[in-house]
Amino acid sequence: MKLTPVVLGIATACAAAEQTATAPVAPMGIRARPDYMQMADSVIARDPSPLTLDSAKPAWNYTQGLVLKGVLSVYGQTGDARQLDYVKAYYDYFINPDGSIKTYDINEYSVDRINAGKVLFPLYEKTRDEKYRKAIELLRLQMKDHPRTKEGGFWHKKRYPWQMWLDGLYMASPFLAQYAVTFNEPKLIDDVINQFVWMEAHARDPKTGLLYHGWDESREQKWADPLTGLSKEFWGRAMGWYAMALVDVLDFIPKSHPRRGEIVAILDRLATAVVKVQDPKTGVFWQVLDKPGQDGNYLESSASVMFAYTFLKGARLEYMDRKYAAAGKSIYAGVVKEFITTDEKGVMSIHKGCSVAGLGGDPNSGNWRSGTFDYYVKEPVRSNDPKAVGPFILASLELDLGTR
Repeated sequence: MKLTPVVLGIATACAAAEQTATAPVAPMGIRARPDYMQMADSVIARDPSPLTLDSAKPAWNYTQGLVLKGVLSVYGQTGDARQLDYVKAYYDYFINPDGSIKTYDINEYSVDRINAGKVLFPLYEKTRDEKYRKAIELLRLQMKDHPRTKEGGFWHKKRYPWQMWLDGLYMASPFLAQYAVTFNEPKLIDDVINQFVWMEAHARDPKTGLLYHGWDESREQKWADPLTGLSKEFWGRAMGWYAMALVDVLDFIPKSHPRRGEIVAILDRLATAVVKVQDPKTGVFWQVLDKPGQDGNYLESSASVMFAYTFLKGARLEYMDRKYAAAGKSIYAGVVKEFITTDEKGVMSIHKGCSVAGLGGDPNSGNWRSGTFDYYVKEPVRSNDPKAVGPFILASLELDLGTR
């Protein structure tokens, strides 16, 4: 099994690194340790049990998987057993000996439920516990039968028929790409590549190069343009999900694969468009990307750290032009200045993250998500949203790896 550079070394991290990781927490305003170590420790300080991450009750969902992927990646660098134990506590609660997953319903056919499965690969590699492999196979089984558009794109969820969302490319595609390499299913790589090709073909705006949040093949949704099927706005985090997905799947598409260049080209087009909407004053990004300063719009943390991660990783691994390393560093610096605080106990927080945003629902209820500008800017904003915390850890780690 081959893992990404971020999680390499999980089984062999040295004792010296562990001593560094367990050093006293720095006081406010002092960066005695890399930010990724401090944020990982802050996650554990805020939620001593991983079962309360982003949920009052234990939940198998994408947000928990995102944060725990970050924490486990930090363990891969530090060897700090507290971080591994924290991650394992979550997965050992949910994964039964037969590989079944508590609270998971395969018939829901939600790509969101796949994301937490990414952490199962390094856990299985380290422990060789068969329950992790069986759980991986269960999630793969879902995607074998997952409903699709007519050309083959995965629906975001069964209850969102005929819809592809940018978010969904992050949730399932890197998992499937890693499965293809780990368990020798090479044809699956083509299926993964197709998801990005089709999503870009439908959602990319030829004028700006930005991608709309969602596409409805049926044109039946009230949020969808009756001619194109597209939603109305360029939501920052949706494009952030898509961007992270591109650099993550490239970890698993062999360099010899004849279609690898298609993903590289999509990433290049996305990067070209994204840097044009980076806020020149702060270095970060607006909630609705192409409407800076419009009444109600605001600088948003989760999209910003997702783009920082994408540029830093993409440039470091030469998935994209090395010039984007500078853009990644400028975004990261802006994130730290605009959104990061550290309290007197050394607990780090990230602020101004959009709590949640989606498309659809019931137009006659308070849960209707219209995809309009007003909708996106009026959704709740919170501190330490996992969609900001997880990518911040990963972006910080990429920043460190890029300077070694």
